[in-house]
Amino acid sequence: MTSATSAAAHVTTYDELLARVRAGALGPDPATQRISVAFTTRQAVRHDGRGTGYRNEVLSLRLAEAVGSCAVEPGTLPDSAVEDCVGADVARLLKHPLPPVRVAALDAYLMHVTPHSPCHGAHAVPLRAGTSLEKSRARARAVVELLDLPPGATVLVVGVVNSLLEELRARGLRYVPCDLKGGVTEWGETVVTDALAAADRCDALLVSGMTLGNGTFEPLRDLALRRSRPLVTFAQTGSAVLPRLLGHGVSAVCAEPYPFFWLDGGPGTLYRYRADRTGGAR
Repeated sequence: MTSATSAAAHVTTYDELLARVRAGALGPDPATQRISVAFTTRQAVRHDGRGTGYRNEVLSLRLAEAVGSCAVEPGTLPDSAVEDCVGADVARLLKHPLPPVRVAALDAYLMHVTPHSPCHGAHAVPLRAGTSLEKSRARARAVVELLDLPPGATVLVVGVVNSLLEELRARGLRYVPCDLKGGVTEWGETVVTDALAAADRCDALLVSGMTLGNGTFEPLRDLALRRSRPLVTFAQTGSAVLPRLLGHGVSAVCAEPYPFFWLDGGPGTLYRYRADRTGGAR
């Protein structure tokens, strides 16, 4: 078991992880750790050859050398959030009334304490330079490779990303796309809005880290644990948070800390984690 997972061996839920960090049980007292930079990243994209596009908005907080992030629905984060965060200590932000602020602060703290590295269970996966679509597809391959499923299996995809759906199709996997916004996929498939209701007809769950910020992650983790369903997360939000829950409903994580693949055409790095049979990482 790695040092990152052994430190959190008894952390079984997101709320418990948050409580232990607040208590200073996983590193330095968060009241002594101050956010030096707070910023939001807003973007809209439509890849060449794709018929639909999407928008992203992410709150990011810098603690020393680390950046923690939480995606939000575009337009829902008040401008005051950034001012609330800059210069504030992590302990205060872990009690902030806005869930995305709490997630970003927790992510920054854990990134600072246990950065993505082999000694903490991370396996680095390089992303080559390329167009926005090339990098999106490369990220999708790295994520979907974490699903150990035979062709014909069905995956619940929570947080619709067309490149992920495309990769699942290429591997002969069926899927149920799910997103709180609803709508349709690039291929005209209906996007369901109730993930828990759809999970019964799926063999595995592929879940965006954004679920941490909107409060839908814990019910999915609990369902996966109770029903012995693999749960793989793709995490720009909470990339340092979700590896702490490996073996407790989370079977694998593809972590992508800031800066994200869609921000730059140059090379980048993803970090993959897998739970072993004892609940650690490998």
